[in-house]
Amino acid sequence: MLALNLERVLRRIERARLAYDAHQIISLVAVSKYQSEAHIRALYEYGQRAFGENKVQDLRTKSESLSDLPIEWHFIGSLQENKINTLLNLQPSLLHSLDSLKLANAVQKRLGERKIRALLQVNAANEASKSGVSIESAKDIYEQICATCPNVKLEGIMSIGAHSDDRALIERSFKLTRDVFDSLKPNGAKILSMGMSGDFEIAIAYGANLVRIGSKLFEEVR
Repeated sequence: MLALNLERVLRRIERARLAYDAHQIISLVAVSKYQSEAHIRALYEYGQRAFGENKVQDLRTKSESLSDLPIEWHFIGSLQENKINTLLNLQPSLLHSLDSLKLANAVQKRLGERKIRALLQVNAANEASKSGVSIESAKDIYEQICATCPNVKLEGIMSIGAHSDDRALIERSFKLTRDVFDSLKPNGAKILSMGMSGDFEIAIAYGANLVRIGSKLFEEVR
């Protein structure tokens, strides 16, 4: 079932990619936050290499137990300041959820000589339940982080689509995020992380080049 799920998701990503731009390259992060190590190992064996966790403790547990596999680990959840040191010691490939200048400064202070690749989280739908900087302030905060946090290597932005059944609202949140991303390309932004199991094809249609998919990959295997 896992192999079939992965194949289906990759086919859907490919169709959406070709409809948007045949030259676009799209990365898939498998969201493994509710999954057993056995399921992660199985999906790895079917070819998936990047996995995302949203709790530092879970990332530590799973990365240690699966240390025999060269998995590309991503941290996709909200990062509390008291967990920064633990996360940095785990050396994730990418931190998706840098959601404020304050957090960026706290990470910078703890990095020492180390560096971390990160994305600025943008709350494009302006929903109280979501973390992230506002659309209006995103460019300014991105530039401030680049200027004041030299070891935090910002490579783009991340956003979660509007939590709605209204496709127009979802599309609007992705379009606003893409517009911010486009404005940040001169600052070196190259990753636009948008789209999850329910809306990744819409996100790709608005330029996403990294999608985070969980339930569609792991459905019927719990």
